[in-house]
Parts: sequence; structure tokens; C-alpha cells
Amino acid sequence: MNYGHRLRFGLRLSTDADHEPDHLIKSAALAERWGLDLLVVPAGTAGADLEPGTVSSWIAAATGSLGLVVESPPTPHPAMLARAVASLDQLTAGRVELALHAEAADSGEALGDTIAVVRELWNVLDRGLGRYTGRLHRLSGAQKAAPAHDVPIAVHADSHVLRLVGRQADEWSTGDVTALAEGNRVVDEAARAAGRDPREIRRRITIRGDVGERAGTFTGTTEDWVSDLLPLVLDHGVGTVVLDTDSEDLAARFANDVAPALRAAVDAALPHGWSSTRVRRAAALARRRPGIDYEGTPEGMAEVVEPGDLAYARLRSGYLRGGAPGIVLRATTAEQVAQALAYARRHPGVPLSRRSAGHGVSGRSTNDGGIVIDVSLMNTIEVLDEKTRRVRIGPGARWAEVAAALEPYGWALSSGDYGGVGVGGLATAGGIGYLSREHGLTIDHLRAVEMVLADGSIVRASDVENADLFWAVRGAGANFGIVTAFEFEADEVGPVAFAQLTQDASDVERYLVEWGRVVEQSPRDLTSFVILPPSRAGRPAVALSHTMVHAADRETVLARLEPLAAISPMYAQDVAISSYAAVMNNASDDAPVSRGEPVSRSGLLRHVTPEFAAASARVLRSGAIGWFQLRAVGGAVADVPADATAYAHRDANFSLVVMGGDDEVVDAAWELLRPFLDGLYLSFESSLRPERLAEAFPPATLSRLRRLKSTYDPEGVFDDNFALTPATNDPGGSDQ
Repeated sequence: MNYGHRLRFGLRLSTDADHEPDHLIKSAALAERWGLDLLVVPAGTAGADLEPGTVSSWIAAATGSLGLVVESPPTPHPAMLARAVASLDQLTAGRVELALHAEAADSGEALGDTIAVVRELWNVLDRGLGRYTGRLHRLSGAQKAAPAHDVPIAVHADSHVLRLVGRQADEWSTGDVTALAEGNRVVDEAARAAGRDPREIRRRITIRGDVGERAGTFTGTTEDWVSDLLPLVLDHGVGTVVLDTDSEDLAARFANDVAPALRAAVDAALPHGWSSTRVRRAAALARRRPGIDYEGTPEGMAEVVEPGDLAYARLRSGYLRGGAPGIVLRATTAEQVAQALAYARRHPGVPLSRRSAGHGVSGRSTNDGGIVIDVSLMNTIEVLDEKTRRVRIGPGARWAEVAAALEPYGWALSSGDYGGVGVGGLATAGGIGYLSREHGLTIDHLRAVEMVLADGSIVRASDVENADLFWAVRGAGANFGIVTAFEFEADEVGPVAFAQLTQDASDVERYLVEWGRVVEQSPRDLTSFVILPPSRAGRPAVALSHTMVHAADRETVLARLEPLAAISPMYAQDVAISSYAAVMNNASDDAPVSRGEPVSRSGLLRHVTPEFAAASARVLRSGAIGWFQLRAVGGAVADVPADATAYAHRDANFSLVVMGGDDEVVDAAWELLRPFLDGLYLSFESSLRPERLAEAFPPATLSRLRRLKSTYDPEGVFDDNFALTPATNDPGGSDQ
């Protein structure tokens, strides 16, 4: 009998206080250097012994890859144990396991309650507070604490709690070789009765032995050890072998001779070798969504995440949209992206979403019950040519990381206002950032892309290769493929001044008109964004402007900012001369926990007229929206011909976005603003109504895009993000 687990080898550490502390670190360092998989840190058996969690923390700081098994008896404080192990697992990037020792007098109630409490507090797949009611322990709304990975829970036990092992544990640990056969039978029966696959439960044996003369089991030569251990693996399914010894020589022999020899013997004896595929828990399998071939996922993906995996909690949602996809395929190469896309195409009718970093305001990087192709791990940033400032950037890189990487060269790329945005989404849509008026859109600095097309082919597009595709990618890229690498020409950007002004906006109409006038009349080295929060009872109406000036001398900065500051009285101000990278370093690394659907509307505006300002004031006073932002465009953006890229509304001086909580309510308010707008920026638009495409692209641009869609994606594989309808064959262009 073999349960198909990859063989692991470890040492059991002595934590006796009589040992010098350096002995513990030395033992751990040797185990790691020898290539052992784990170190078991035992629970103390006497008052003088060291506490295993503290020892594990100390060892973790001195090692980098060694797995740590923290042993513990059933505790009167399982919630504290759960938090301690989760914290250590986070700090070690997922190297921790938990092993519980069953007390001889325990019928299983204390142990079962401990496991249940620990699992509940680690269960971040189900949102909300932790709750559990048992015989000995209860949770009444406790904050959960996710570990870094799915921490296995082992139980070291004899026969009296083996059925509990089958029901609840991930590993059965024993030091009694003679107990394996009967113990496996009991554990397997209990597992099946609980609806589990017995292969979910790893089997661990802890042994003692010696070298030299053959004097019994686990003594003698390496061949003798292998002959003793091989039946345990083949006939009794042991997947983890731990040596309990204080002898460095014996530990070295076990790690360097016995372990590789046993691996080779098992590899020769088993049809599929000693390394196996992952066995998912029954509880994880129960979370699978219908319509997805989970057993047929592509081999070689960087990571395949299902709804029952711990990683799903941080990958399910986007920055503003809650999600519940059926599977997330994570790629690190263009070939893996092509494999993931081929897998998605085998699922017609199942939603497909693509994700770079998950920030998108439109929320299209996740879905409900579908497939997500995630390229966030493709995040490298490479300087190709310092002379031409050519850089190659992966789609999963975030703009804060890009800014930090370019800063030492004195370069920057204008890229929105939030460093957590991924390169992939912004650099295929436009890119309205803090340097736009001086340096244009992000796409204006794009020189080439590598991408996976709908048919799975991997191509390069630039002005000289697949030029039509390159034209489309710059503004409508989501329709034509998955970009796996971008090549940009960065700008030379020195120190910048960044001003955050909070001003009186009780006269909204006047403030907006004056702010728009100042921005349009300012030199191009100034770009300003302004947010007007809806006024609330008892609070003054304010305007929050964020303005970047590409200058470092005080006189120039003051000359640029004084007209803005003079618009209305100031409540607060913060002006600092810094770097573009420092300004963009404003993103959190926390995983998004969004719920629901974003509701946003986007429009492009030539001028902030009094009529537009009056309509905006009505919208702000209506209570229909919770966010109103104007971004300066114009300047260098308008230097690019309208037909040079798929982003064609080059004559706009401002980009408007509003957000609210209900589509119908927001649409009603938006109708007041629509007459003043010409065009929209798709990255800020959540509505998928067909007319949005006609607003985003002028007729000639839309017609050309649809013809290209019929060439590159005639089946509409990429239909998740403002999908174009492929053109008909009408040569007259009546396919709009």
C-alpha cells in the first residue's frame, strides 16, 4: 500500500535546556545544508525543556528553506496556538507545520476541539469571524489569522485517537513500526466514513538507529537501513521518515546516504516513482465549481489555485470587485500563458478573465465561477539599453516597482496615480498619470510588446512588426490578446514637487471653473488631479487636489502652485520636493478583500465650462455618487495624432470619473454630465452597455478595431473587458 506522497526526510531536534543554544542553531543549519526537508521541534516533557514555538522562531531566523514542525500537546488555549503558528508561518514564508500530541487520557475530545478551533481560525476562505462550539472550546466571533500556506496538522498518537486522525488530521505520526498496519486500517476506515480520501493523510515514522554492526532494525550499513525502510514506504505508505538522534555523524549518514538511497529504491519499485501529484482534501474538492475540468489543468503552470486552496482568499477578488472564480491559473512565461489560454478555450461558455495585478477600476480581472489567467508573477523589470532608455517590463509588475527600478537612472514613466496598479492593464488602455501633460500617456512610450493571441500563438508587435496589432494594443489591448512583455522608452525625469492641497469648495461651480482654467494655462511641467467628495451635513465642502510639478527649484514650484492655491481658502497643504518613485510609493501590499461590483462612469472633457461645473454641482449635491475626480490630460497627450493609436480622443484636456453604489442611480446622475463629454477612458468605466464602445472610440477608430478583431480574435475569446464585435465582410465599412 502506498498513498502517493513525495518522500520527505527530517531530524527530530533535542530541545533539552542542557544543550547550549548554539547547538540548536548548528543542528538546524546542518539539516538545511544536508538537504533535509524538515526539522521536528518537540514539545517539552519537563519544566526545564525549551518551549517549541519559541525554539522554532529562533531557528527560523537562522534558516531559509528548512521546514519546521512545531509540536504541541492539546492546549487549553488553541486560539493562541493558531495565531502563533499562523504568525510564524507568515514570517517564514510558509515553512511551518503543526504536530499535536494526544495525551494518553484524552478520549479525543480535547484534541478534536483543538484541531477544529485552529482550522476555523485559519479558514479565511469563508469570510467573517471565526465561530465554533465544542465540548471544551468555543469561539464566539474571533478574528481569523491566515497562515502563509495551508499548514498541515499532524497528530502523534496511538490507537485510542486514530479514528480522529482519519476524520480531522493531515498526517499520522508514530514511533511504533509494528503499529503501522493496523493503524492504517483504522485511519483509512475513519477517513472514508468522513467522506475523505485516505491519501489526504500522510504517514510519518520516527525512528532511532545506529551504524556499525548489524544489531537489529535501523542499524548496520546504508543498505541495511534501506532494506528496513523500504517496506514501510511500499507496504505501509510511510511518506515521512524522521530520525531521532543526538549524533551528528548518524544524522549526516542518514541525510547524505540513507535518504538518497531510499529515494532511488522507491523510485525503482513504484510505477510512478516516489514523487507524486498533490492530493487535495475532500473539503477543498467540495468547493469546486461546476463546468470546470479540474483534473485536466495544464501541466507546468506556476500555480493552479482552486476555491479550496488557502491562496484563493487573496486571489479571488480584485481591488474594487469581489470575485469567486472557479480556478486561477498563474503563469510565469508566455508559454504557460498559451497553455492556460488553450485550457480556457476548452471551456466554452465559462467566463474568462485576465489579471495583471488586479487593481482595475472596471473590476474585470475576476469573475464568478470562471477561469482567471493571472500574470502577476511575470513582474520582472529589465533595462535593455541605457543609451536609448529602453526597458522591458513584465505585465505583472506594479507601477511603484517600476518607478523604484527606474529612479537610479534618473528615468520615469508616467503611470496613473496609484503605485499598486499593474503594468498590463494600464499599458494597454492609455495611462493617465502625474506626468501626462509633459510626457503624454503611458502608451505613448511603448515601443514593442510580446503577446499571446487568441489562437495561442506568441507574437511580437511594434511599428515594424505586426504594426496593425501594435496600433490596436495601444488603447484597446484587452481585445487582442494577453501581453507578456512590454518594451518602453523611459523619460528623463528629475526631482519633482508634489502638492496635496485641501481647499474650500463651498462654491463648487467657481472652484471647478478656476481649477480647469489654471491647469490649461499652466506650463506643461504641471499636471493636476482633483477630487471633490460629496458634501455631508455639518462638514464643509472641500476639494482635494494632487499636483505634480516637474521642477526642483523653489521659485518655479511656487510660481506653478500659487494660482491653484489662490482659487479658494486653504484648509491644509503638503508640498514636498521628492522623486517620482517616492510619490508612487503609495500602495499597500495587502491582498484585496473587495465585495460586490464597482459602479463607475468615465468621460473625456475638452474644457471645464461654467455649464459643466453647474451640472457637476447638481450631481455632487444629489447624493448619487461617492467619488468625483477630474484628471488633467492635454499638453503632450494632444501632440500625438488622433489616428496614431487606438486611444483617439487626443483633444481632451480632462478625464472625468464618478463612482457610486447603484448602476441606475449613477446613470441618472451621469445623464446630467453626458452632454459636455466627448469620449471616455475604458479603464475607468464599469458599464458594459454596447454604446460605451462607441463613446470610447470615434467611428473610424472603432471600425478599424472591429476589422482587426475579426483577424486576431474572430471567435471573441477575449470578451471579458469591453469586447469588440468582429467586423462583417462589408468592404464599405458599414460594420459599425
